[in-house]
Amino acid sequence: MTFVHVGPTVLYDLGQIGELDLLSYFDGAIVVPAAVRAQITTEPAATNLAQFIEESTVITSVRPEVREQAASALGLDAAGYEAALLGGLFDESIDDDRRILVLSDDKRLRALAEGLGASVTGSFGVVVRAAVEDKYLSAGQAKRIVSRMDDHGVQLTGQLKTAAIGEL
Repeated sequence: MTFVHVGPTVLYDLGQIGELDLLSYFDGAIVVPAAVRAQITTEPAATNLAQFIEESTVITSVRPEVREQAASALGLDAAGYEAALLGGLFDESIDDDRRILVLSDDKRLRALAEGLGASVTGSFGVVVRAAVEDKYLSAGQAKRIVSRMDDHGVQLTGQLKTAAIGEL
């Protein structure tokens, strides 16, 4: 089984433009720990996230011992969102065949997750995945989503925006 751990940068980016439903294109359990959710305080992202969690099947809890283990191994605050987000990588109670995908645009968190064996992608990877998986989401629509993200503060360089749109 795949567990898709969603970080605050991706939740903010997609929440600001009302596109959190794109997360449903990942085949696996969506994980948004309460500590991660608490990082999203800006509107409309906070309201959109609350609605997404209410209407979707989302795992929101992380066992305290798993958070402690992640915090200890990585030098993080056990009460912080980073330990909650990466805690699944330390959860030995889950089937060994599990696959972990971490969605984050934070370079440090991405590096930690990759170093621990997780797959990683960011906000644009979510849009690309949705465009590939959904025959009703055209490349043009996906490009408009990327442009809307850019308009709402994702702060893309021209080169990065061109690369993101070019992949679509």
